[in-house]
Amino acid sequence: MNHIQEKHNLAMDLAEAAFIAKLRGDLEQALQLTRQAFENEQAAAALIANQLDTEPTRSVLHRSAATLAVNCGELQAAERLIRTALSGNPPQEIAEELKDLFIQINLRPYLLRHGINVNDEQFNALILKNA
Repeated sequence: MNHIQEKHNLAMDLAEAAFIAKLRGDLEQALQLTRQAFENEQAAAALIANQLDTEPTRSVLHRSAATLAVNCGELQAAERLIRTALSGNPPQEIAEELKDLFIQINLRPYLLRHGINVNDEQFNALILKNA
C-alpha cells in the first residue's frame, strides 16, 4: 500500500500545482501538471484495481484518476477507470459520483447524436441541475 500512497500523494501535489498554474493563467503548465497528476493517480489505481476488498480506497483512487483524465481530455481512459471502479463494490455515494461523471462525459455526444445541439451555458445548466 505504501507505493500506492506515494503515487497518490504525488498525484495530489501535481494536481494542486496545476490548480495554482491555472489561477496564474499558465494554462499550458496547468495542463501538463494535470496530465502528470493523472498518470500518477492512474498508476496508483492500477496497483489496487484487482483488490476488491480495499474499498473505499480502490474506488476513490479510480474516481480521482477518472476526474483527472477528464480534466486533461483523456475521456476513454476516464470511462475505463469508471467501469473498473464500478466493477468492484464501491460505497453508494462514490458509485453515484462515478455514474455522474460518466454522464458528464457522455451527455453532449449523446445529445449531438440525436440532433440536439446545446451551447456551453445550456450544457452546464443540465449538468449542474442534476449534480
